[in-house]
Order: sequence, then C-alpha cells, then structure tokens
Amino acid sequence: MIKGHPRETPVVIAHAQRPAAALVPDLDLPSDDAQVFRRAAALVGAAVLLLGVCFVARLGGPHTVRTLSNVALFCAAFAASIGCALRSRRVTGRARLSWMLLGAATASWGIGQLLWFWFESVMGDAVPFPSLADVGYLGMPVFTVIGLLVLGTTAQTAANRARSVLDGAMIATSLLLISWTLVLGPTIAAGADNLFALTISLSYPVSDVVMVTIVMYVLAGRRQRHADNIPLILVGCGLATFALSDSGFTYLTLTDAYNSGSPTDLGWFTGFLLILLASLRPERDTAHRSAVARRVRSFGLLMPYIAVVAAVVTTVLDKLQRNSHGVTSFVSWDRSVLILLMVGRQVLTMLENRTLTRGLEARVAERTQELETSEQRFRALVLHSSDVVSVVDTDSVVQYQSESIERVFGHPAHRLVDTPLTSIFEPEAATALLEALKTASLRSRGVAVIELPLVRADGRICQAEISVTNLLEDPAVGALVLNMRDVTERRELENQLIHEAFHDTLTGLANRALFTDRVGQALQRRTSSEFRIAVLFLDLDGFKEINDSQGHAAGDAMLIEVARRLSDAVRLEDTVARLGGDEFAVLIRCLHDDEENNARAVAERIRAALSAPFAIDNQPAILRASIGIAYADSGAEDAGQLLRNADLAMYRAKAAGEGGYVLYNPTMHAALVDRLQVAADLRIGLEQEHFEVYYQPEVDMDGGDIIGFEALIRWHHPVRGLVPPDQFIPMAESTGLIRPLGQWVLEQACRQAAAWSLAMGRQIGMAVNVSSHQLGQSDFLDVVAHALASTGIVPGQLCLEMTESVLMNDTEDILALLNQLKDLGVRLAIDDFGTGYSSLSYLHRFPFDTLKIDRSFVERVTSPSGEATLARTIVQLGHGLGVTTVAEGLENRAQYEALRRIGCNVGQGFLISKPVPAAQATELLAAEQSARDSADRPVEPAATKPGKSKAKVKVPVA
Repeated sequence: MIKGHPRETPVVIAHAQRPAAALVPDLDLPSDDAQVFRRAAALVGAAVLLLGVCFVARLGGPHTVRTLSNVALFCAAFAASIGCALRSRRVTGRARLSWMLLGAATASWGIGQLLWFWFESVMGDAVPFPSLADVGYLGMPVFTVIGLLVLGTTAQTAANRARSVLDGAMIATSLLLISWTLVLGPTIAAGADNLFALTISLSYPVSDVVMVTIVMYVLAGRRQRHADNIPLILVGCGLATFALSDSGFTYLTLTDAYNSGSPTDLGWFTGFLLILLASLRPERDTAHRSAVARRVRSFGLLMPYIAVVAAVVTTVLDKLQRNSHGVTSFVSWDRSVLILLMVGRQVLTMLENRTLTRGLEARVAERTQELETSEQRFRALVLHSSDVVSVVDTDSVVQYQSESIERVFGHPAHRLVDTPLTSIFEPEAATALLEALKTASLRSRGVAVIELPLVRADGRICQAEISVTNLLEDPAVGALVLNMRDVTERRELENQLIHEAFHDTLTGLANRALFTDRVGQALQRRTSSEFRIAVLFLDLDGFKEINDSQGHAAGDAMLIEVARRLSDAVRLEDTVARLGGDEFAVLIRCLHDDEENNARAVAERIRAALSAPFAIDNQPAILRASIGIAYADSGAEDAGQLLRNADLAMYRAKAAGEGGYVLYNPTMHAALVDRLQVAADLRIGLEQEHFEVYYQPEVDMDGGDIIGFEALIRWHHPVRGLVPPDQFIPMAESTGLIRPLGQWVLEQACRQAAAWSLAMGRQIGMAVNVSSHQLGQSDFLDVVAHALASTGIVPGQLCLEMTESVLMNDTEDILALLNQLKDLGVRLAIDDFGTGYSSLSYLHRFPFDTLKIDRSFVERVTSPSGEATLARTIVQLGHGLGVTTVAEGLENRAQYEALRRIGCNVGQGFLISKPVPAAQATELLAAEQSARDSADRPVEPAATKPGKSKAKVKVPVA
C-alpha cells in the first residue's frame, strides 16, 4: 500500500543524492560549537551511508532490512522532532512558533510510521490503504506549510512583493508540471480501487509540490534579510529528498515493485537527519550572516529559472521516452501559464531596470553637481584663504600660485609664476627655504615646516610660516605644495605674552620667575672664584601706611619711581626685579676686589637713591628700604636658597631699624630652622599632652592669706626639657596654636580652681592670661562660657589678664567683648600696668577690676632715689578707680612692706612662692589651712630656693 511522505519546516531544495555531510556549507562559528556541529554532520553522513549499504546489500534478508528501515525511519522522525523542540527554546518570536510547528510535523510523520511499523513488522500483516498511518503522514504537510508561513518574509516594496509572488507562482507551476509528468499523470492513468484511495494517492505528490513551493518562496522572500538562512536551506534540502522519495515510492507502487527497505526509504531517512542538523546548528555572528545572505540572495534570484528549466527538461525527456499519457492538454495549459508568468517576470524586471536606470542617472547628475559645487567651493576657499598656496618644483620655481598671495603679502600672483619663489626672500632665508624643499622631497608625502622672514611687496619684513608637502609622486600634482601664512601678529603677541609672563606689569622690571631663572643661570655659569654673585632683597619701610592713606594710585606711582631709582643705582648687567607688593630684589655679579660694585656698595647706592623725598600729590614723602644681602658662597646651592638667605637677612635688617642692611650668615637660617622645629613640636605637644599648668599664689597683703593663683603654662619638651613660656608663646601666637593652647589652659585652670574651692570650703580665685589672638576669636565668649559651665567654677573666681597693648587694636570691638565677659561675671585685669600706653581714658572706658603693677616698678620701690613714687601713684590711681592693685615680682620682705604701707591690696612673687605644679599648690593651701586651724599666730616668711617645693609661708601683718 502507499507509504506516507515526511515534511519539514525550514525550506530550500538541494540535490537529494548528496551525502548529508556534504550538504552542510562551510561554517564560521565559535570553535567549540563548530566542532560539535561538524561531528554531528559527520555522524549523519555515516548513518546515511551505513543504512544505504544495508539496503543495497540486503544484509540479514528481506525481513531484517524491512524491520531496520521501519525502525530507522520513526527513530529519525522523532529525533528531528525533539531537535526542533529544543531549537524553539533557544529562539524567540515567530521563529519559536515556526520551529514548534516543524517539530509537530516531524512528530506527526513519526506517529504514522510507528503505525506502519506495527502493521508490517509487529503484526506481520499487509498495511491497508488508506490506513491510520496516512493520517500521520498527511499531517506533516499541514504543520510544515503553517510553520513556513508563520516564519514569513522580510518587509518588501510593492515591486519586490510582486516579484516574489511571480517567482513563487513560477516555481509552483514548474514543480506541478514535473510532478504531473512523473507522478500525477501515471497515477491517474493507473486508476485506483475507489475515488478516496485515488485522492489519498494524489495528495502525497501534491503536498510535496506545495511544501517545496512554500520553502522556495520563503527563501526567496528572505534574500534581502541579513539573517542566518542555513537552517532553512538544510530543511529545504530535507523536504527535497522527501519529494524525490515520494515520487519514487509512487512509481514503485504503480509497478508493484515497492518493498520496505528499498532505496526510496533512504531519502526519507536523509530528510529527517537534515532537519535534525538544521535544529542543531548554532547561531553565527552578524558579519558572517551578511556573507551568507549575499550567497542566498544570488541563489534566490536563480531559483525560479532553475525550476522552469527542470520542468522543461522533464517534459522533453518524458516525450522522448514515450509518446503521451493521454493528458497532453494539462501539460499544454501548464506550459502556457508558465510562459505567461515568465513574460510577467521579465516585464517586471524591465520596469525595475528602467526605474533603476533613472535612479542611477539622477544620482550621477546629483553627484556631478556636488562635484562642481565642491570644486567651486574649493576654488573660493583657496582664493579667499588666509593661507597662500604655491606649487613649486625642487628648485622653488613656481608652477601655480594662488591669488591670495597678493592680499596677504602684496605680490601679484601672475608675476611669480615660472619664477623662483626664493625671489621674495632675503638671501639667508632663501637658502633655508631651499633646504626645506630638499628635506621634504627626500620622503614621499614628507612634510617640512619652517618659519622665515619674507619681504612684502612694499619692502616691509614679515614672518611667514611655511609648510612644505611632498606630492612629487602624486600624478595629479607632481610637485611640492607650499602653504604659507603671515604669522607676524601672532609672533608679536607671543613675544608680548612672554614679556608679560616674565616682567612686572606695573614697573616693567623682571618678576619673580625671571629673576629666579637669572639667578639660577648665574649660579650655573660660576666658573671662576674671582667673581662673586650676590642677591639684595629689599622691603620698603612705611609703604603700607602711604598706600593706605594716600590710595593705591599714589602707591603705584611710588613703586614706579622706586623701580626707576633702583635701575639707576645699578649697572646695566645687573638685574632689578619686583617680587611682589613692596618687595624688590637685585642680582649683581662682581669681582672680589671690586669695592665699587660689590653688594655693600650697591646697598649704599640704593639707600642714597631712596633717601631723596618722593612727591605724592605735591607733598614730600620719605621712604626707606630694609635690605638683606646674601652671597652665593654663603651655603646656597640654588636660586631658591639664595633668595631665602637674602630674605632672612632682610628681616634681620628690618628688626634692627628702618633703612639698614644686613649681610646673611648661616646662624640666621639655623634660627629659622629652630623656630620651625619649635612650631612643629608645639603641634605634637598639644596632641600628646606635653604641657602642664603651674600655679603661683596671690596673697592678701594685709592678712597674708592665699586668695587665689595665677595659671602659668609650662612645656615639658621630650628633648629640650622644661621650656619657659617666653620661648614658645610667641611662636604659638604666630602659628595660631595659641587658640587651642589657651583654651586648654583656661579649662584646666577653671577645673583646678573649682576643685580647690570645694576642698577648702571657700572660693579660690584663678587668674588666666589671654593674648590678643585669643580675644580676636569670634567664639572667645563661647569658649569662656563653656569653661565656666563645664567646670562648675563661680564666674567671679575667674580673672582674665591682658596687657595694655590689647586695648589699642579694634577698640570698639574689644570694648564690646569685655562688656560681654563682665556680663558673664568674669573679672578683668590689666597685666604689666605702667609699661604700655597707660591712658587714663582707657581705664575709664574699659570695665577692669584689677591693675597688676609691673615688676620693674616693684623692684624700684625700695630704691633710695625715691623711685617708689610711680608705684604709689599706680596704687592711688587704683584706689581712685575702685579697682584692686596687685604687685608682681615680690622678691624680699622690704618690697612687701613698702607696697603694703602704700596700700597695695595683693602681692605675688618668689617671696610668697614660685610657680608650682597643682599638687604642690594644693600642699600650700593645705598647709595654710592647717596653720589657720591650729593657731592664729604669725610665722616668719622664708624665701623659697629654686627647686624646692616648700615655698609659701604666711606673711605677718605689721
């Protein structure tokens, strides 16, 4: 009976007799995937070959071959179905549904084959026709066609869509003619038991024609898409083998010569394995897809004509073999339709070619217009460019000259043609130009750039930048091309910028950068010990006051005049520079025995030059300069060190008095290094708590009782030992460390006073020194308030001491701050009173509670010359203002008694006790308390020797 015909989804017709491995095109896949696929293709080829050998040799007898064929076919069908299902999981969109339908198609055929196997090999009966197996077989074309249509084609223009329809119609008509000639005609002529059996018989070849037609149509429609069409080609090859096997099966059935295991079964087996290979093929990269798409596109254009040629050859061969099948009218009609389709296809091609030709002509015209426009644009650019284009040979003879040369350099272009270009250069520049031409001509496409002075037509000299390009080997040029441009203004601007970068814009003198460079060059050129190099560093004394009072315009005029006088005071080979602000410097180079031009002589000339009054708004003004001198042989290794040495000497001169000069010596640098080391150690000391607060008691001059202490900071340096305040307080003020240091002392002192008050049962006062830097803090009031709150001290116990100099700066701001401190309840004291301004107006305005008499007055209080009058006046002034007076620096009993008699309230000094740590101060308080508790009897005072801890004895009342 009739056996079913397998189908697949992806479609392309290939030669059915090729081995399976040969049907796989060259791959460009990742190495691992390519090896797996090639091995699978080799296995398919081996399986087809092995099965073919078994069929041809009839190994094992007819029954064995028939069973092997049935098993191999349904195994191959289900393997292809599984492969398609797995492939559908790796893709998305329409491709997933298409592969699923293809898997259903192969599974349907496999079910039909399984029923065939049951009837023939298991039951041993002849397979009835029609049977249930035919349902499975015929289900494959349905699923296959739907899957191919779901896959679809690319979006196309109307013309391309019409061409695809005509191509599909031509393929279908040709295949129908082939099928009629080989299968349908003979089948109809042979007849059948009934109409239903005949219909089933004809449905197999007709479905083959439909499937192959749809495959070729889809492949032709995808020829414009850069997609991977190899799986579709493999599926098409598989369906082609089905068509051939179906045709062979029909023919053998008509001649009653078909048996399972015949060579026709090998076609079905091969078709399923090709579908399996298509499902296993990995994806390829985009670049290779494009290459494959081009090959598929070429094959797609030829497919309709291949089908037509195959149909013609088939009918001719059939005509030669036998006269007719009695149905020549069908063949005639089929051929007529085929001819009409071919004519329509050619007409469509002709129309497309005409449209394409018109399009190409339009593009050529458009491109020609673009080229003409571009040429005109280029010509305009050359004519109006700021660059001058010259085409010359290696001897500089001009072959072409752009018109822009007349506008840029003034030379008419036509006069330069056929003449050497060197004619517009001076002889030296002309020689350099020829060298540049020679250099550029040595290398193909070589470029040389040179800048030369060029003589304009009016005789003026300008700077021209010339770029020479070697185009001697270019057939369109065959010469050297010069691009010239006038860079005169650019060079002048660059020179101006360079001058401004190395000169002071106000005075015209060298600036710091140029001066440093010249000092460095002078140091490098030192080749003889006969010459000495020196730097004079000047700072104008009093300039800031003049600038602030007279205005910046007057200050600038004075700086300009200073620069002029300095330049007049030195030689032309010496360098005068303004380093910034009111700082100047002079670099000199002189012989050792040149007394007239050595550094001291130059410094004297500068002093003399600046001694004459300056006229400021018709008013004379006196200005002097402090000068530091440093020689290069004073340990300076470079320009920076030499300038630093002169700067240090200048500061020493300024400290000595205005208008002087000082010669640098290495001890100045050592002192600077020492100060820097002290500053660094201060920071470390704060972090590591190397500081300690010492306390010196203050006693009531009448009763001798301790009423308070003055807090004095001490620094326990890990290397220097105990450092006194006068050696580090100024450095702390200059570095800003006085603020955290002062805050720490304030909190420590307040905390200690609170502890003593609690232990003694009475309030112990605490005096803390504050500097102008601390009072300048914006948050100083908050710092004091925090110290009071955090330690619990009564505000009246704290007394802040400050010198008179503090009151001279920012008077109103200081007055406001002092009033705010008084509002907190803190007491205020003027320290070292009598050594500063001592203005009575300040004493009336500022809310002070205490005047501390400086030790210089205390020392003279017992002098026989009667110098105690000053101390008496201060005490009386204090009484008149209602403030407490404190005598500092009491060292003997006579001073104590003299000050007590004139009414001084409080005493402080070594007579009472030297400054001691908190523990020893506590012992002093405890001893005093013990003495008060035991008896109220006077005790003789005893001066404390340095280094002894017992330093306080109650002073008797006279």
